[in-house]
Amino acid sequence: MERRQRGVSAGLLLLLYQISQVGLQNIPSVTLGVLVLNIFLFLNPLRPLTEVCLSVNEAVHRKNWQRLLLAPFHHADDWHLYYNMISMLWKGIMLERKLKSIWFAYIIAVFSVLIGVVYIVLELLLVIILDDPSYEMNCGVGFSGVLFALKVLNNHYNPGRVSSVFGLPISSKYACWVELVAIHLISPGTSFAGHLSGILVGLMYTMGPLKKIMRACAAGISFFTEPDRPRDYYSEYYGYYPHYQYRTPRSYFDYTGGLTEEEQLERAVLNSLNERALNNLQHSRFWWKNTE
Repeated sequence: MERRQRGVSAGLLLLLYQISQVGLQNIPSVTLGVLVLNIFLFLNPLRPLTEVCLSVNEAVHRKNWQRLLLAPFHHADDWHLYYNMISMLWKGIMLERKLKSIWFAYIIAVFSVLIGVVYIVLELLLVIILDDPSYEMNCGVGFSGVLFALKVLNNHYNPGRVSSVFGLPISSKYACWVELVAIHLISPGTSFAGHLSGILVGLMYTMGPLKKIMRACAAGISFFTEPDRPRDYYSEYYGYYPHYQYRTPRSYFDYTGGLTEEEQLERAVLNSLNERALNNLQHSRFWWKNTE
């Protein structure tokens, strides 16, 4: 596996443009950190892809367990990075505001490693069930497994929505499963086991014991706890900007009604542009009044 492109390229430029349109001030800190880390490692990979990708052969037989940490944050090319980070941008905005930055960072860290472990287990099961040792050599990189897990969380915390998967309206409860199969059929080269691992870890958190285990591990650290129920989004976000206290708050949750993630991101971009135009208009009015 070799990187097809390096350096500044179309996918990376488009990603940077989209981030700038949303506005750095509108992106929560952990989400922004994940974006920056992935972009940095794309431009400055720690090792070649063949030395960071995760497989049974490398992790189990050769004991290269550090790949559990390296594989999620490296990408094969600029478009692989673009699609993953655009998805991360929206999911991060949705989830980090609801779960608090510290808990969201905790989730990202645990999911990144645990999804790799589940991926190894699934590949080992395929080797045993199908009696095909070639599955030991399947080597994957990228953040998409974590994104599938975050999709499960997002659907859990925002139930009852309808998602569009390749133009088909699907209940958000089943959207990740339909997307899993559809992506594999359309692009067979993607890692089915890697994406499935993400869904399974997401279900382990929302329906299984993972959340309780994480809470137990974080017990006793007062600022390191998950909220028992969704908190008021506005009280957290606008508390950082006292001079905006009389401004009508803008809710990112208004963007989710039946829209795809791309449409949601486009709505956020347009909202950000409208806000900038309003600020410029107010500034020009203020300047005009003071020059009369």
